Amino acid sequence: MSMPEPTDDPWADSGPGDRLPTRSRRGGDGRGRGDEQRGDAREGGAWDGGGFERVPPQDLDAEQSVLGGMLLSKDAIADVVEIIKGHDFYRPSHETIYQAILDLYAKGEPADPITVGAELTRRGEIGKVGGVSYLHTLVQSVPTAANASYYAEIVHERAVLRRLVAAGTKITQMGYAADGDVDEIVNSAQAEIYAVTEQRTSEDYLPLGDIMEGALDEIEAIGSRSGQMSGVPTGFTDLDSLTNGLHPGQMIVIAARPAMGKSTLALDFARACSIKSNLPSVIFSLEMGRNEIAMRLLSAEARVALHHMRSGTMTDDDWTRLARRMPDVSAAPLYIDDSPNLSMMEIRAKCRRLKQRNDLALVVIDYLQLMQSGGSRRPESRQQEVSDMSRNLKLLAKELEVPVIALSQLNRGPEQRTDKKPMVSDLRESGSIEQDADMVILLHREDAYEKESPRAGEADLIVAKHRNGPTATITVAFQGHYSRFVDMANT
Repeated sequence: MSMPEPTDDPWADSGPGDRLPTRSRRGGDGRGRGDEQRGDAREGGAWDGGGFERVPPQDLDAEQSVLGGMLLSKDAIADVVEIIKGHDFYRPSHETIYQAILDLYAKGEPADPITVGAELTRRGEIGKVGGVSYLHTLVQSVPTAANASYYAEIVHERAVLRRLVAAGTKITQMGYAADGDVDEIVNSAQAEIYAVTEQRTSEDYLPLGDIMEGALDEIEAIGSRSGQMSGVPTGFTDLDSLTNGLHPGQMIVIAARPAMGKSTLALDFARACSIKSNLPSVIFSLEMGRNEIAMRLLSAEARVALHHMRSGTMTDDDWTRLARRMPDVSAAPLYIDDSPNLSMMEIRAKCRRLKQRNDLALVVIDYLQLMQSGGSRRPESRQQEVSDMSRNLKLLAKELEVPVIALSQLNRGPEQRTDKKPMVSDLRESGSIEQDADMVILLHREDAYEKESPRAGEADLIVAKHRNGPTATITVAFQGHYSRFVDMANT
């Protein structure tokens, strides 16, 4: 299938080496991230022998067919907009037509060759796309709009390949430059590839008007849920009511003194996410082995005493309860990594892969002070190293758009006070943990200090910081023999 091209094709007077997609022509100097990559590659000569003298991946017939289908049917517009963005088009004139169609569609107006032509004329862009006659040619050459989404997939695939070529060029330049820390260069290279697979746009900045529209959509979506949670459930009714679940991009810190049960609480969050809600989660455990984690999960789910498992004294009733829960636990999309001495860079790389392959919904790291930065340069101090890792965990949460739970030790401050309840200022080795965290949950059990406490078996989840809501203290029950915390109502 072939169609006449626009009369003033922007590429008409250029050689093959200049036939590169314009990812964005709005704002600033018109150069988005992808454009910078291509410009850098041209200046650096990294494409010699196999790059700029070759036409980047593209399919103009598919682009024309997509636009023709959109000009024929509103349904096609709705299908296509879910697959491609304007910058996915190789030919700038096609992106111009696409944006005009979407603008008319958003206003509820018809989008056909006449109305789109009038809109482009009003903008002074009709000449850039080859005139109204080209719009009619697009429609006449497409027998049906039914295949528009299929053609859109082709356009999208070619766009991803172009971004991959650009990313590869930039990675090659980074490798040859050898400027800076090697681990940071590798991490930057991984980020470039991740950005390609995540189909990110070249513009990270947006006008407030566009952002407000998205914010209103989110408010409406929350209202339509009739009180249902919008985030990842924690498994605790009062905590979920306070937080509305754990949300993408959040960094949640669970902090406590040793032996308070912070690992158990984190496992409860992971159980609620993966076993109860069937959402993928990953636990990076630098303290417990994978078998110990699995035993704790089974103990909590099957209500079989953990010490029965470890001592080999399980009863027939224990085995029955275990067998009943085993299928659900085994089928849960919960991943466990107990690699020793995990570095921040390794965690980031593994999370990116899980996000790509399994649509990761929650990350748990047990615990922050056992991690290593992984860089070849030694940090000035342990406090600086923990601060850097804390900041990187927050950036990871934003990059992957998942909540990240980081467990942290508290210093001895609570033990030196008459009132043993912890405070945010007790966070160990770094004040930046509090700054980076969207939520800080301090875990406290009175019976850990006073065995005869009237509150034996109870625990306080002190939400000491909550960036998007109120703070509160939530009381839950601690069932140490089952390695779990539960709502007080369930005791």
